[in-house]
Amino acid sequence: MLPYINKPFELLAGAIGASPDELKLIFSFLLSYPLAGLLKRVPDARPQYKNLFIISGGLFYLVGLYSLWDGVQTLFISSAVTYGLAYSLRTSAYMPWLAFVFLMSHMAVNQLSRQFADNPAVVDITGAQMVLVMKLSAFAWNVADGTLPEDQLSDFQKNRRILKLPSLLDYAGYVLFFPSLFAGPAFDYNEYRGWIECSMFDVPATVDPTKKPPTRKKRKIPRSGTPAMWKLAGGLTWIWLFLNLSKWYSHEVLLGDYYPTVGFLRRIFIMHMVGFTARTKYYGVWTLTEGSCILAGLGYNGVDPVTGKVSWNRLQNINPWGVEAAQNSRAYLENWNMNTNKWLRYYIYLRVTPRNRKPGFRASLATFVTSAFWHGFYPGYYLSFVLASFVQTAAKNYRRSLRPFFLDPVTQKPLSSKKYYDVASWLATQATFSFVVAPFVILRLDHSLLAWSRVYFYAIFTTGASMALFASPAKAYIRKTLEKRTKEAGVRMVRSVSSDSLSGRAQEPVLGLSADPGKDIDEAIQELRTEVERAQGRVKEHEREHDGIGMKDAKGQVKKEL
Repeated sequence: MLPYINKPFELLAGAIGASPDELKLIFSFLLSYPLAGLLKRVPDARPQYKNLFIISGGLFYLVGLYSLWDGVQTLFISSAVTYGLAYSLRTSAYMPWLAFVFLMSHMAVNQLSRQFADNPAVVDITGAQMVLVMKLSAFAWNVADGTLPEDQLSDFQKNRRILKLPSLLDYAGYVLFFPSLFAGPAFDYNEYRGWIECSMFDVPATVDPTKKPPTRKKRKIPRSGTPAMWKLAGGLTWIWLFLNLSKWYSHEVLLGDYYPTVGFLRRIFIMHMVGFTARTKYYGVWTLTEGSCILAGLGYNGVDPVTGKVSWNRLQNINPWGVEAAQNSRAYLENWNMNTNKWLRYYIYLRVTPRNRKPGFRASLATFVTSAFWHGFYPGYYLSFVLASFVQTAAKNYRRSLRPFFLDPVTQKPLSSKKYYDVASWLATQATFSFVVAPFVILRLDHSLLAWSRVYFYAIFTTGASMALFASPAKAYIRKTLEKRTKEAGVRMVRSVSSDSLSGRAQEPVLGLSADPGKDIDEAIQELRTEVERAQGRVKEHEREHDGIGMKDAKGQVKKEL
């Protein structure tokens, strides 16, 4: 740590009630803006200078600001082992799995150390390591994809595959990219390479030259100051909200003596505000880090060929409006920690599934376990994850069964009554997830159960009752009613258009949470039966072969004796 650098943060901490480490973290996010502005001005033809600038900035944050020498060692070990595996076992099908297991195990050690230390006000290396696990495990898979024929790869894999291992300088710059070092967003190596070589900014020939994004001087990186400043302003607003709301709605409120004395609806509102206050911190942090990435140019995501408008959402990690206005569980989860969602989908869920086979129980289970372990080992995480899986199932049943009643059976357009459905589904989603995420904020098992008990476990009972409802004859009755309604309209009943069906990913887990735990359990039982039958078949085949060999030996012995 640089001499005297801690003094101003200690003085400010006493004034606003935050810890010095927390203030230094916000300072690092703000400092990334002028540093990103300088980084963008390094000549495009000098990528090695950009790498050196990035490495210097990352090391300054780790050592100059926090004195995290152990953290530097941790990141070095993870990076060196991953690069070594990619170099020595590049053509092995086991290489990306070995890298993944090592990275997760290495991170687990630090996660447990932080949990036992139980000092959330101190910034350690675990946050940066969680981001690095996503980047390096993806790196290992991208290297493995670079050894496969194109006909075995999806479009996503073709775009991200690494045909040649990067130089150590490029690799170090990718690892220590300072705007996203502590809190993300994570990104793939080919995105970093496209940015540092400026090939990312090549405009397709189909785009009208007059619609090309404006640049300064000879730089290929489009102007990004305005969108970055909007992100800066938004991030600071969320941080200001967090600092003010946390005075009244910290999670300790749910455990205090006052909480049980107010009415039930008031308790639900307070629980919702506790969750919202906790989310504002993440909204602020992720918005700030995204803004500095945009200012550096890495957030660039193409240009609209018609309007010429540049998209800067490549590294968007959070959509606050999407979360707070969500009318169903999938929308709520898909707009939260969006880059982790992508990582779990492309590098866990789809990688567990063999080629030309549909993802099933194993893929869902692997994704769930990975998501849970990646977050850490606090019991509160697992309470939230397990309950959220069942909430998703109940919400999906409601959406499929009740939503069509509020749509025109012929055109599938919303009826005038759908606004009541929208309000009811929004209230149900927000109230349910206020309960679900409470342990995620509280972390401790006993305290989480205490907070839940003070609102009578309402979301557990409503979720259980909903699942029981759709497991009863009521489901068949609702379907018959829908069929009758569509028949009277003179059309055939089809599943209503929803965000799930439009995305084509209705059954994929979000943040590792199963879309249908009941179906996954049935698939697990069926897979187990299939494996048992296969094993029994192999045993019988082996016995037949053994009997056949024994008969041949017996005949040979008889002939010999004769």
